[in-house]
Amino acid sequence: MIDMQGVTRKYGDHAAVRDVSLRIPKGSLVALVGPSGSGKTTLLRLMDLLEQPTAGRLLFDGVDTDGTEQERLALRRRMAMVFQKPVPLATTVEGNVAVGLRYRKVPKEEIRARVAHALEMVGLAHLADRRAASLSGGEMQRVALARALVTEPELLLLDEPTANLDPENTSLIEDLIRRVNRNQGTTIVLSTHDMGQGQRLAGTLALIMQGRVHQSGRAQDLYSSPVTREAARFMGFENLWEGTVMEMEEDLTRIEIGGSRITAVTDAGLGESVTACIRAEDLTLLPAGARQGSARNTLAGTITRIALHGSFARVTVDAGFPVTALVTHRSAEEMALSEGQPICIAFKATAVHVIRRADHSPAAVS
Repeated sequence: MIDMQGVTRKYGDHAAVRDVSLRIPKGSLVALVGPSGSGKTTLLRLMDLLEQPTAGRLLFDGVDTDGTEQERLALRRRMAMVFQKPVPLATTVEGNVAVGLRYRKVPKEEIRARVAHALEMVGLAHLADRRAASLSGGEMQRVALARALVTEPELLLLDEPTANLDPENTSLIEDLIRRVNRNQGTTIVLSTHDMGQGQRLAGTLALIMQGRVHQSGRAQDLYSSPVTREAARFMGFENLWEGTVMEMEEDLTRIEIGGSRITAVTDAGLGESVTACIRAEDLTLLPAGARQGSARNTLAGTITRIALHGSFARVTVDAGFPVTALVTHRSAEEMALSEGQPICIAFKATAVHVIRRADHSPAAVS
């Protein structure tokens, strides 16, 4: 549906998007994930033909989009975009949803039927006669979705579709996105800074950072095997330790970090500089001096900070280098954890994801 080939978009000397090559298959649901300001919205605006590439090519359904304004308008009418902050028109909910069909000169009877169906889809049929400006943020977001869906787009582009919404409205909109993709076969590309949302919704993720695609593929692959330190941080690895490969034995590797050595599984070579990444929830806290039989790694340290986050406690330990572990609040209470307490940290070799220093510079990914 979308084929971006080395696309760059500059504003003056600033490149918001740099050398992006990305393919979006028909019928897929793809999430562009990344921090604010990474270029996600610019990529969506390029796909929606609101912007033109400074360099590179963008094909829509096999057609080069670098055509006349009339040709680009014909392509745009096969797609729809919902912005992060939709603006209500000064009319009713029904009038807001109907506007795209009126521009397309669809007959009135057909407009009424399609608008009623779209409002039913988003659960707002009962608000058809309400002034759109009086709606809540979540309701207006659903009106904007209905306004896009009523045109029956082949490609639906969503820019941070649940930003600043409460959990209930977020759940409603995520469910609607899944149903539209599954039941109607609509190709959907959404941007989000919420990695969890990307995992919940999309079969494929593209991680956008500093205007480039750092990594793309299955959500689970990005979650478990980020290719750069920056990607690992965004994917939720709280422990990123710089080290050097010191020993190799069959499929196991010993990495020296801050005077200690940990065991990991990696194809990095002897003497190579690497980043060892491990999630806070993959660490187990044990009483000082204890060892855990199934874990190849045990570090001794002292608790320097305990921060409560809902039902969990984030525990920071000085083990010669900072280590962060996540335990349940109940476990923290049962172990009587306190700042200044000696503690052991255990984790498996397979829990360590190793990024080779040579992999730290990402290339555009197709």
